[in-house]
Amino acid sequence: MQLLKLIALDKEDLSVLSAHMQDAVLKVGDLQYESKAKRFDLVANRFVWEGAGGKRAKTFERRRTALSFKRVMNVRSLGLSRDDPEAVLDLLTVQYLPDADAAAADGVIELIFAGDASLRLDVECVEAQLADLGPAWETRRRPQHPERV
Repeated sequence: MQLLKLIALDKEDLSVLSAHMQDAVLKVGDLQYESKAKRFDLVANRFVWEGAGGKRAKTFERRRTALSFKRVMNVRSLGLSRDDPEAVLDLLTVQYLPDADAAAADGVIELIFAGDASLRLDVECVEAQLADLGPAWETRRRPQHPERV
């Protein structure tokens, strides 16, 4: 399977990145904000959904992946402590919330984690990049989600 390299420049593109990053796991120490460069980076072990096959598959894959956001003016967190860099986070989704002022290009990119934790990136616009960093490894566990009624 090929290494993914994706770019997001709008809300629709970001939803594609979000789908690939759903159920990625990472440590708090893998989050980094560089205010002078206006860049927020994370490195995670993403579940390879595009290769998951079906419910009958016995093995699945994870792959080390970098996700970078540019033009980030500020980062805020909720329910997330930077005190323990080894704490594990499970990324559920990434979404873009545009500014209420229709003329403004800026908005918020929100990373939502399991356990009611989230990060809010105040951005000038959507500019994100996803890049797989190397080979996949096998895992027997497929993330489970409750079925919606």
